[in-house]
Amino acid sequence: MKIENHPNYVVLEDEKEDIIDFASFIENQVPSKYKGQNVVLNLLKYDKLELPHLLQFLKTSNLHRKTKQSFVIVNNAIDFDDVPFEMIVVPTLQEAGDIVEMEEIERDLGF
Repeated sequence: MKIENHPNYVVLEDEKEDIIDFASFIENQVPSKYKGQNVVLNLLKYDKLELPHLLQFLKTSNLHRKTKQSFVIVNNAIDFDDVPFEMIVVPTLQEAGDIVEMEEIERDLGF
């Protein structure tokens, strides 16, 4: 896994080509290793991402967001109308960083 640290979030990217294994790995790693950090998953290399693949990350997303931390997925292949409302999926890494910043401001303001 490739890890890229930013001031207020960490970007995690799969170095292999198996999204199911990556989702399982993320499910085991995020709750413990990235507790208290905003997480961005870079799934841009999956140019044929479909909803069943994306749903592999739903449990981790829900659990991480319950801890008042951001969990943002980056992919531009999925139809955004298909994305469950509980998940945040954006098409670029820049937008993911913007979402993290906006959510931090909302948390600071008590929303």
